[in-house]
Amino acid sequence: MAGLGLFLVTSVAGRVWCGYTCPQTVWTDLYIWVERLIEGDRNARMKLDKGPWSAEKIGKRAAVYIVWLLIAVATGGAWIFYFADAPTLAGQFLTGEAPTVAYITVGVLAATTFVFAGFMREQVCTYMCPWPRVQGAMLDEDSLLVTYNAWRGEPRSRHQKKAAAEGLDVGDCVDCNACVAVCPMGIDIRDGNQLECITCAFCIDACDGVMSKLGKPQGLISYTTLRDYNTHAAEAATAGRAAATAHQKSVGVSHIVRPRTMLYFGLWCLVGVLMLVSVLTRDRLDINVIPDRNPLYVTLSDGSIRNGYTLKVLNMVNEPRTFEVAIDGLPEAGMWIATDEAHEPVRAIAVDVDADRLREIKVFVTQPGNVAKPGLTGFSFTVRDLDGSETGSASADFYAPGG
Repeated sequence: MAGLGLFLVTSVAGRVWCGYTCPQTVWTDLYIWVERLIEGDRNARMKLDKGPWSAEKIGKRAAVYIVWLLIAVATGGAWIFYFADAPTLAGQFLTGEAPTVAYITVGVLAATTFVFAGFMREQVCTYMCPWPRVQGAMLDEDSLLVTYNAWRGEPRSRHQKKAAAEGLDVGDCVDCNACVAVCPMGIDIRDGNQLECITCAFCIDACDGVMSKLGKPQGLISYTTLRDYNTHAAEAATAGRAAATAHQKSVGVSHIVRPRTMLYFGLWCLVGVLMLVSVLTRDRLDINVIPDRNPLYVTLSDGSIRNGYTLKVLNMVNEPRTFEVAIDGLPEAGMWIATDEAHEPVRAIAVDVDADRLREIKVFVTQPGNVAKPGLTGFSFTVRDLDGSETGSASADFYAPGG
């Protein structure tokens, strides 16, 4: 669904994923916000960078790095908590009892977050991310892109009033470079659509502010489709720039509801329905069997053959349950829990499992020596919810000597 959702969103609105929801963009904005909070606005930070090292500069820079590091470690922690029981792993992590792989994962993710968001920033988008290269195949004439409307802005002039007084035909762009100054990628949107553009729309906001101050219509830089751009450019060439500007329109439903987007949306919904059905009909219990490898079997004093197994019974509901684990397919066999001193072999045992937990038990399975077949004999362990109708099973092999 994530992949199809990206195809759908890109077809409709270009690289809005990159500009608004990509973790690299979000974490970079968060790190910049920390810088602004501690070191001040852009001008103050530039002045601090150029200034000599002092106690104030060292203190502010250290404070920024410490907060960055805390965010990076929290990011790595969030990832490992996703793949394990979060409260349990958090306690183990803080007490030094967590698995080594947990500390390695947090360390790697913290380091990459700190470096990527703190220092590399938009360079990751330009040189490391494959998405700008892939998105080109998903764009068409009706995909929205951040666009400089050259038909309206050209030719540029910093002296609009003087040019008008001289009767010169100039566009609305006053060449103030506000769009360039706010661009996090350092590009000039007036040069056309570029690989580096992440569709953050900062240039749109900056340009609209300048147009408002000059008393001109907003939208010199806007979200525009190639189809609309060509239409307005043709109208500007024939009827004039003012007429095309007057007819400049916002995004309509027709740009969204079209065959390509409907195909993506249909596939996205289909995957969602299949996932929902899978979740609603999935088993909420499971059993796994790990046979003992050393020894493969033990011959008991009465001549019966004993094999050992580790059973893992998983309860996937938020309440404790009692399960019946039974042997199926092994004639005259019995079993008992290894920790049970009064080990009378039975065909089934009861196992209590806490809510949303896995319980691991060691069991022994025996079969009379005169009944056991030499070599491997296949059978299964079945598990049944005593308070419900859910069942499950796992196959296993019973080994007997001879043959």
